[in-house]
Amino acid sequence: MTFDPASLKYNDQGLIPAIAQEEATGEVLMMAWMNVEAVRKTLETGRVTYWSRSRQSFWIKGETSGHTQALVDFRFDCDKDCLLVLVRQEGPACHTGRRSCFYTSVREGEEVELMKPL
Repeated sequence: MTFDPASLKYNDQGLIPAIAQEEATGEVLMMAWMNVEAVRKTLETGRVTYWSRSRQSFWIKGETSGHTQALVDFRFDCDKDCLLVLVRQEGPACHTGRRSCFYTSVREGEEVELMKPL
C-alpha cells in the first residue's frame, strides 16, 4: 500500500508532533513539528525536515549547525497523530548544545540537569 502523507492526522494548525530517536541507542533526542510538506521532504530526501512555528518556515535539521539527522526509519502511531523518526544524529540534537533536548529531570521536587552541553 502506498503511503500518502495527507493520511496522517494533523492538528488545527496543520502540524503533527515528531519525536526524533537515535536509531543505534534508542535515546530520545527531541520533539518538533512537521506539516504535510515537511513529511514529504523528509521521506523524499532522507534529511529530517521540520516546520518552525516561530519562523513559519521549513528547517532541515543541521542545515546551519552541521548537527544533521539522517532518516533511518519513519513511523507513525496507531492513531496516525504522532510521528517517530529514527535517525542517525551527528553532534548534539538540542539547540543548547546537548545531545538531547530532554536534559532536565524533576527529582524530589527539584529540577536536576542531567547533562552538560557537548
